[in-house]
Amino acid sequence: MELARRNLLHLLAGAVALPCAARRAGAQAYPSHPVRLLVGFSPGSTSDTLARLIGQWLAQRLGQQFIVENRPGAGSNLATEAAAKAPADGYTLLMVAPTAAINATLYDRLAFNFLQDMAPVAGVVRVPNVLEVNPAVPVKTVPELIALAKAQPGTLSFASAGAGTASHLAGEMFKIRTGIDILHVPYHGDGAAMTDLVGGQVEVGFATMIASIGHIRSGRLRALAVTTATRSQVLPDVPTVGDFVPGYEASSWFGVAAPKDTPVAIVERLNAEINAALADPTISARLADMSGMALAGSPAAFAAVIADETDKWGKVIRAAHIKVQ
Repeated sequence: MELARRNLLHLLAGAVALPCAARRAGAQAYPSHPVRLLVGFSPGSTSDTLARLIGQWLAQRLGQQFIVENRPGAGSNLATEAAAKAPADGYTLLMVAPTAAINATLYDRLAFNFLQDMAPVAGVVRVPNVLEVNPAVPVKTVPELIALAKAQPGTLSFASAGAGTASHLAGEMFKIRTGIDILHVPYHGDGAAMTDLVGGQVEVGFATMIASIGHIRSGRLRALAVTTATRSQVLPDVPTVGDFVPGYEASSWFGVAAPKDTPVAIVERLNAEINAALADPTISARLADMSGMALAGSPAAFAAVIADETDKWGKVIRAAHIKVQ
């Protein structure tokens, strides 16, 4: 808890109130030229899709282009470093993914400290992961999976989108909370992981709802539980992992951040416009199609999400002794 509190204070540092007149003037003048929205993943990724959705909305509302710039590599660290070192003027923003919280512990050396060098602007969406199995696995519930894994330790395997990804850590936390021994098999992305899970080369997965839902609806995979604290509207009859493993919660979440010391007036204006987007019926429907739940709120609320997630995944990474190669 102390770590989380310290992290939250770092995230909120510099958010000093400005006189009302100055804040209004700064917000009205911004933006006067195009804004870059950096994405740490390739085109077509969830981060990229969300960045283009929000960027288009902001462009329409604020009258300037919001140009999505993909900088994949190093688990999104390349894009984050570029954002952290950019001028704090509101013209460089970052699409934030769970890697922002995970990489703080996963990597021994980074050229930035996300908690200290970035200013959260607004959350956008939270997407469940799904605990799922190949239909050949003789289990239909989470307790049955746990019982099978304990009866045959080390024989089951779970696929992830790669070492240190959200799907990997969701599986490691499940192992820690249940005391089971299943083998982690990392892939290069969700697509390859899902191919082998459907094909039976691995038995268990913790992929995002977006990657999973088509296979679940077709019967190629069996959903045992969703990883969020509450059930998903997309799979309302599927329980949560937390129903059987108290305190378990894992999800993929996304939002927008800016370099630290970005003027408060600009952060507040962007926050207001992004929250307006999340309330728009068309965008709300797009997020629902992605199995997402809107993550509306203040910059402080998004800061709290990042601080909590950094603390949670740091504990999992240390407990599981996870290292990047």
